[in-house]
Amino acid sequence: MSRTNLLDRREVTAALLRDRKDAIAIGGLGASTYDIAAAGDHDRNLYLWGAMGGAVMMGLGMALAQPDTPVVVITGDGEMLMGMGSLATVALQKPGNLSIVVLDNEAYGETGGQVSHTSATTDLVGVARACGIADSRGLDTMAEIEALAIRLQDVSAGPRFASVKIDPANLERVLSHRDGIFILNRLRGALGFKPI
Repeated sequence: MSRTNLLDRREVTAALLRDRKDAIAIGGLGASTYDIAAAGDHDRNLYLWGAMGGAVMMGLGMALAQPDTPVVVITGDGEMLMGMGSLATVALQKPGNLSIVVLDNEAYGETGGQVSHTSATTDLVGVARACGIADSRGLDTMAEIEALAIRLQDVSAGPRFASVKIDPANLERVLSHRDGIFILNRLRGALGFKPI
């Protein structure tokens, strides 16, 4: 696959979340969670420090439970490869408020940078379309990212899937709260629920 027009992962994430309003942002394992934290800690951020492959299903559950709230999952290609079956379930459930953004550096960053399948034969946009997510596309420019950021607020036109080829640079980790109960209760409070 082509490695031209690579975008900066932190710029992409910051642009997606800049005018997020009430959107819930769920970060996949590793770098995408650091990217969300780098864009600014927020009561509606749900950081997944583990559970590789589970970010999309977590987003689906949140989207179904909060149908009037935009939910955006930002994850990496390695996690999406592990959880490809989740795309079929998303397509079946058709949550209008769910957006999935894959930051694809064509590598398994959390385990040493080994080359991932997206560097060769696997087309995640094609997989999402084949699963039934009609609004599936590859994004190559910041203008396309900015346009998607606006569309994230539409809770009736999803689900959406976007794959963004990003620079493989290993960036500084930006850590937010690592206490899972704190993060969960903070999100629950932001949604008007009592803590557990």
